[in-house]
Amino acid sequence: MLRKTFDSGGTNLIQGWHHLVDDWQRNMLGKKPAGAEDYVVGGNVGVTPGKVVFRNHLIELIQYAPTTSQVHAEPVLIVPAWVMKYYILDLSPHNSLVKYLVDQGHTVFMISWRNPTSEDRDLGLDDYRRQGIMDSLEVVGALSPDAKVHAVGYCLGGTLLAIAAAAMAQDGDERLASITMFAAQTDFREAGELMLFIDDKQLAFLEDVMWAQGVLDTRQMAGAFQLLRSNDLIWSRMVNSYLLGERQPMNDLMAWNADATRMPYRMHSEYLRQLFLNNALAEGRFLVDDKPVTISDIRVPIFAVGTEWDHVAPWRSTYKIHLLADTQELAFLLTSGGHNAGIISPPEGSGRHYRLTTTHDHDTYVDPDLWLARTPVNQGSWWPAWQAWLVDHSGPKTSPPELGSTRYPPLGDAPGTYVLQE
Repeated sequence: MLRKTFDSGGTNLIQGWHHLVDDWQRNMLGKKPAGAEDYVVGGNVGVTPGKVVFRNHLIELIQYAPTTSQVHAEPVLIVPAWVMKYYILDLSPHNSLVKYLVDQGHTVFMISWRNPTSEDRDLGLDDYRRQGIMDSLEVVGALSPDAKVHAVGYCLGGTLLAIAAAAMAQDGDERLASITMFAAQTDFREAGELMLFIDDKQLAFLEDVMWAQGVLDTRQMAGAFQLLRSNDLIWSRMVNSYLLGERQPMNDLMAWNADATRMPYRMHSEYLRQLFLNNALAEGRFLVDDKPVTISDIRVPIFAVGTEWDHVAPWRSTYKIHLLADTQELAFLLTSGGHNAGIISPPEGSGRHYRLTTTHDHDTYVDPDLWLARTPVNQGSWWPAWQAWLVDHSGPKTSPPELGSTRYPPLGDAPGTYVLQE
């Protein structure tokens, strides 16, 4: 910093002061960081063509337009976490997972969660399961009749998908062809750096705050995640922006990260107490319709993705699916990157790598460190490997379905309205 100040004659400190004032004003006015305004949902991010084909109080369901003359019969339903807006999986066209899947001949549906307000304080985890996953499966089944569904869950969306799949298995519901979980935990005993901030006393305080507000607001959410990566998101940013006078250029992923959401009081409390602190799902004590569900009831193939530098869902935690699942086939993939950047891995990118193995019900367990040591590294994006796995678990191609139907007529163009809620 001293060398920079000497070489620039102190202009770095003047520029840093301007950055500090600008950031302070934006923070006080509730505005997004500098440069985020260059990324507009429906303008240059979240632009893959499609239609909203269903809406309830909690979700809009988007069906994307086909780009191939033939599609794989089994549609893909993506369940993002409601701690994020869905378009992380549909960023700019060059790094959109949705566009990649559509271009590979998949029919893709996406859940777009409503941004809750204080009036939604009593929405719980089961509301998200019913109004999110189960309602979506009903619509997808009507629009792609006689085809099972490849369900994909990201982060908390993956945890909820595992819960829903376990409950479906108990009920004899066979609508799923497979489930894929991106950076999603089912065992929370090693749940990452968030464990430093959440215990019974801290949770009681947080519940008091959420009770008064009805939600955990966007600033509180952002602050918690910044603390998890304080070196990257707080201190290095302060040094670069305010002392060196150098702003990191905004990109689509950073702009998405600033587009925060809120958490309903009841849902967030249930998640933190039942799943995070009490580990009820992994230990067979999580109830759906007053019955305990267990991951071992799931029989469909599972594809689980972990990321090497994940601060939210450490890969050794996601790897624990091996101890819980009893399906005949479990693929586990570990990719370079972190919780978000590791998942967004377009094939055109460089410097990516991943490891992948598939185990079957007769295979013996391998602990994560031994697995890491002996699993070869593949260079490149992991998306093609997963897409090939989807193809292997799909039937013959067919003509693409119509966008919507008489029963579920299109309600508007993608990206819909819920994703635009502040």
